[in-house]
Amino acid sequence: MAAHYLEFERPIADLEAKIEELSKLSETASPGSFDDEIEALRSRAQDMRREAYANLDAWQKTQVARHPDRPHFVDYVGALIDEFQELRGDRKFADDQAIMGGLGRFRGRAVVVMGNEKGRDTQSRVKHNFGYARPEAYRKTVRLMELAERFTLPVISFVDTPAAYPGMASEERGVAEAIARSTEKALMLSVPMVAVVTGEGGSGGAIATACGSRVLIMEHAIYSVIPPEGANSILWRGARTAAEAAKAMKITAQDLLQMKIVDRIIPEPPGGAHSAPEAAMAAVGDAVEEELKALEGLSAEELKVRRSERFYAIGRSGLQ
Repeated sequence: MAAHYLEFERPIADLEAKIEELSKLSETASPGSFDDEIEALRSRAQDMRREAYANLDAWQKTQVARHPDRPHFVDYVGALIDEFQELRGDRKFADDQAIMGGLGRFRGRAVVVMGNEKGRDTQSRVKHNFGYARPEAYRKTVRLMELAERFTLPVISFVDTPAAYPGMASEERGVAEAIARSTEKALMLSVPMVAVVTGEGGSGGAIATACGSRVLIMEHAIYSVIPPEGANSILWRGARTAAEAAKAMKITAQDLLQMKIVDRIIPEPPGGAHSAPEAAMAAVGDAVEEELKALEGLSAEELKVRRSERFYAIGRSGLQ
C-alpha cells in the first residue's frame, strides 16, 4: 500500500523516494554497492521525521489526527480486545455502523467497548458513514452503557469522529436528543469508563462517548467543539484560514491537558500513530490498563462524585 504523505512531510517523501530509487539500483548493481548511502539516507529521513513531529503546529496536528492510516476502532479491537462480540442496533430504529460496540476481554478483564469507525476504502467508508454517527448510533451507546451497569463491567470508549451526522433524516430522528442522552448516561455511569481520543474528537458527536471517568488523548489527536474549517466559516466568514482557526481554538492534546479538559496524553511513535500502529495501540492499551486499575475498588457513588467534580472544574481555573 502506498504511503500517504502530509503536506509538511514532502521533504521526507522526496528523501524516501531517493531511498527507493537507490534500493532498486542496488538490485541491478553488485550486492551492497549502495548500502552505505541507503543507510545514511534512512537515518536522515528518521531524523527529519522526528524533528518534524516534535514541532507540529495546531493545523499540522489536525492533519495528522485525520491521517487515513491511523489505527481505527476495528484495529484497536483486533489488537487489544479478545473474544469480542459485537452488539448491533438501538432496538428502536436501526443499526448505525458509524459507532460500533460490544463485549470482550481487555487483558483478561471483561469489558464493554465502543467507538467510532470511519472505514478505510470506499465501500467501508460508506458502510460506516465516514464516522458521522446518526441518532441510532448514540442510542446504541446508551444501550451498551446500560448493559455495562447491569453486569458491573468497565467501559472503554475510542473516540474518532469529525462530528455527528447533520443530515435532514438525522435531525428528524432527534440527533440532538440522542447525543444528550448518551452524554447524560456517560456522566451518570455507576461503573468506570475510560475514554480515549485516538484521532479527531469533533463536536457533540465526540462528547457523547467521551465523558468518562478518565479522558485520555493521543499525542497528535485533537478535540474540539467544531472543526477548524467550520470555525473559520462561522466566526470569520471565511476571511481567514483553517490553520489560524486551529491555533486560536486550542484543540491540541497539549492545550487540552493544560486546560484540564483531558487527563493524560498518550505518546505516539516518532512519525505519528500511523507510522507504527502496533506500537501506538500497545501504548494506548498500557494507558487504559493503568487507568482502569486506578479506578478499581471505587463505589458507584464515588465514581459519580469524582466524575461530576472533574467536569464541573473545567473552565473554572482562576475564577474566584
